[in-house]
Amino acid sequence: MALRNAVMAALLEGEASGYDLAKAFDATVANFWMSTPQQLYRELDRMETDGLVTARVVEQERRPNKRLYSLTEAGREAVRAYTAEPLGKPAVIRDELLVKVQCLDAGDLDAVRHAVTERMEWATAKLARYERLRLRLLDGRSEEAYFAEAERIGPYLTLLRGMSFERDNLQWGDMALRRLDQRAAMPQAGE
Repeated sequence: MALRNAVMAALLEGEASGYDLAKAFDATVANFWMSTPQQLYRELDRMETDGLVTARVVEQERRPNKRLYSLTEAGREAVRAYTAEPLGKPAVIRDELLVKVQCLDAGDLDAVRHAVTERMEWATAKLARYERLRLRLLDGRSEEAYFAEAERIGPYLTLLRGMSFERDNLQWGDMALRRLDQRAAMPQAGE
């Protein structure tokens, strides 16, 4: 998947500045796509050149002018074409923590334990942020009412997947910490 597809997905919410898109990425699509602000701005420039987005300048007092981007009809057609494409291979996990866990028997068990704990803290914070977003999307409605009434359900479905991912990270982390504690309590060879 290209960054531009994730940008187009974010712009389905409506017109946004690059700054707003970077914040939206962190709050919404970050559970399935990461991007730096620099990558995002470069992609927006390419998308404008390719006719997928249009930008208008909004003059601001006491602040630099900002550019607001919106999808063009060609951009919306690109979204339709992208969603019709067959999927590629499933995503592959590339996670430095898992490499450290793989090496822990020859490495620093306490440092790996600390890394697992940090990951769990990160997952807990993301889960709390996602829960706030979920409540904002529901706006007092039940999930059933949301799915029946909402104009767009894709953002909610991807949010639920992100929440599931973070819950799984917490479950795995709990299990890993228990096993690491068991290993630390075992007598070492030569003792």
